[in-house]
Amino acid sequence: QECSKKQKNDGTQSTSVDALSSNDGSEEKNEFDTLANAKILLSDCLACDSCMTLEEGARVFQQNQKEFFRILNLNKKCDTSKHKVLAVSLCPQSLPYFAAKFNLSVNEAAKRLCGFLKSLGVHYVFDTTIAADFSILESQREFVQRYQRRNQEEHALPMFASACPGWIRYAERVLTNLVTSHICTAKSPQQIMGSLVKGYFARQQNLSPDKIFHVVVAPCYDKKLEALREDFYTALYNSPEVDCVLTSGEIVQIMEQKNVSMKDVTEVAVDSLFGDLKEGDVVRHDGKRSDGYLEHIFKHAAKELFGVDVKEITYKALKNKDFQEVTLEKDGETVLRFAAAYGFRNIQNMVLKLKKGKFLYHFVEVLACPGGCLNGKGQAQTEDGKPDRALLAQMEEVYTAIPVRLPETNLHVQRMYQDWLEGMDSKKVQDTLHTTYSAVNQSTSSLDIKW
Repeated sequence: QECSKKQKNDGTQSTSVDALSSNDGSEEKNEFDTLANAKILLSDCLACDSCMTLEEGARVFQQNQKEFFRILNLNKKCDTSKHKVLAVSLCPQSLPYFAAKFNLSVNEAAKRLCGFLKSLGVHYVFDTTIAADFSILESQREFVQRYQRRNQEEHALPMFASACPGWIRYAERVLTNLVTSHICTAKSPQQIMGSLVKGYFARQQNLSPDKIFHVVVAPCYDKKLEALREDFYTALYNSPEVDCVLTSGEIVQIMEQKNVSMKDVTEVAVDSLFGDLKEGDVVRHDGKRSDGYLEHIFKHAAKELFGVDVKEITYKALKNKDFQEVTLEKDGETVLRFAAAYGFRNIQNMVLKLKKGKFLYHFVEVLACPGGCLNGKGQAQTEDGKPDRALLAQMEEVYTAIPVRLPETNLHVQRMYQDWLEGMDSKKVQDTLHTTYSAVNQSTSSLDIKW
């Protein structure tokens, strides 16, 4: 497929990666038959450069509302022994979208979204904040280890964040070994949530992982591609960690199809991974529009490496608001230099500096969406595909008001490290919470694309 940016320059419309439906016409029609099949437009997909293979296109076809309702309808018709347990995990950056769109508080939005999903036949609704806790903690530890090895290992630093699938895909398929060895090995919150649901929760409920159909509600389309990665798959049970990803906008489409208003839905408390417990009020991590990897890792590294307690972080905007710098000085010397680089224009500038050997940063929080995760194309756009700036401003206001909880203070996480993961330095931690990133051979290089 041609790059969408090139096509736009040529004055033609963006094409889509179409997957042939496996429906041979014999499948029974249902009330959701009018829902659109899942497609990823190259103008939507953040990771360009011919990244969609035919096989991936066919598998992306399953990442849609129809597949979700296929499982729901199957549960209504088939023998109980063949039922799937439906679990939906909500990303923290999706909740402000529902709160802003329907003029609710973020806690009301979470409970009403949970109530709506359960009215459809979903059994459990989880918050992925706990998965982000694990991801941040593992990223913190890895950065400190890399910093301590920086003089012995060529690729120890800089370290790049690994939570954004658009950035990861671009790095693996376009930037190759120049960058992949620098990417943090901690899994993203989405995929750690997959491990928690198909691993920890399945064991607690005495369920085989393949008996759970796990759906993630996320702000962007690239999360669909992330769920397809081969390393996020349990071969023993023939089961992916995440079966289906629906964007926030796709959930709203389902509501519209059902002619349901969020304000008419009964509030239901969000479930916990721990027995009959329910989640309390929504919490978030430090960071303006994302899970705040930069802030958490910076404060942790300042304390662990230099004995400095950083209370407040001061960002210095450089070329634009989506490229910002944070530094730590001690005894007149800059000992830590971090950056946040959002959007592909900033990513490419960063990579060019790396190629030229002029890279000054120890860590970079990289996100493919300008403005960060709240601005994901699955929720922050108007019908004509343009950014909905008014809605985004409301979402930012809602997100900023959510109270912050440090990952280190989550007692459930600390207990799970010991009881489930067999200690913080165990092999199980590496197998469950980490992965590897490597170059994928491509026929062409797109470093010359002007984003």
